[in-house]
Amino acid sequence: MYKMSEKPTVLVVCGRNKRRSRTAEYIFKNDMRFSIRSAGLSPKSDRQLSEKDITWADIILVMERSQKARIVATYRHIHLPTIEVLHIADVYDYLDSELIELLTEKINAALHVAFSL
Repeated sequence: MYKMSEKPTVLVVCGRNKRRSRTAEYIFKNDMRFSIRSAGLSPKSDRQLSEKDITWADIILVMERSQKARIVATYRHIHLPTIEVLHIADVYDYLDSELIELLTEKINAALHVAFSL
């Protein structure tokens, strides 16, 4: 559970951790308000989601509703942090300028609601 004296931990998840979640991690990696890491759901992910990632996270941000459902179904045996859906389609390349703009806006909004950041 997030403690006010510590930085919140943010896990960003997409399908294969190649474009959307990796871009989010890249653009926020030096943000002093929170710690961030990314993972993918596919076995072909650059970094596949693990139970360790989930227990590390104070909040999980996914790109699509189906990703949230898959995490809830797969990890129902452990306590899950809040999972927010960002609603960002898999149509962007890694570090695409429009993707950066969307992620920046939606992640900042989600963190403001969750942690007043």
